[in-house]
Amino acid sequence: MKIKICGIRRPEDTEILNRCKPDYAGFVFAGTKRRVSPERAEELRKLLDPDIRTVGVFVNENPENILLLADKDIIDVIQLHGDETEEEILFLKAWTEKPVIKAVRVRSREYVSEMEKLSCDMLLLDTYKAGEYGGTGDAFDLSLLPDMRKPFLLAGGLTPDNIKGRLAGIKTLPFGVDISSGAETDGVKDEQKILGFMRNVREFESSIYRKTED
Repeated sequence: MKIKICGIRRPEDTEILNRCKPDYAGFVFAGTKRRVSPERAEELRKLLDPDIRTVGVFVNENPENILLLADKDIIDVIQLHGDETEEEILFLKAWTEKPVIKAVRVRSREYVSEMEKLSCDMLLLDTYKAGEYGGTGDAFDLSLLPDMRKPFLLAGGLTPDNIKGRLAGIKTLPFGVDISSGAETDGVKDEQKILGFMRNVREFESSIYRKTED
């Protein structure tokens, strides 16, 4: 199971991630408190361990700006977190080989099932809150998830303390998990919380493997 730490914006964050070794680091290019400029993201990318893949998080961004970041290898993965359409996803996929993730704010089983039909490589399941595009720090009702067919990242209010319970509450295990505010203290990335989160994910995986072997 892959682990993504989102909202990287300081050189100190890259130092933490280089020690913790998650699979993905997320740069937020949308207008939130964690937003980074393309220039800042390029600087941080150079500081990151090259084995850590970078994800660009966008909300209703001009596709040409996204492709520019992808072409410069500032980002390895594109995450669309707004109202992007199937046509926009197909446009990006036609012009870059970078994987495309589409964030889905979970409202109902039917809605998630409909979103699985999109041409993106993966979904990210986040909490629905009217007027917001994500990053609320709140968890969603896991009973709203259908039996997932498309690979997905589980997000929405994840913390080191609740990750095992969240993973145990879904039928289909995710490709990966995505944490942002739950890995912070006073608005900045907290190395001990990241390590605790990663440890609990791995412990959950180990318990699943043991049950499978039994």
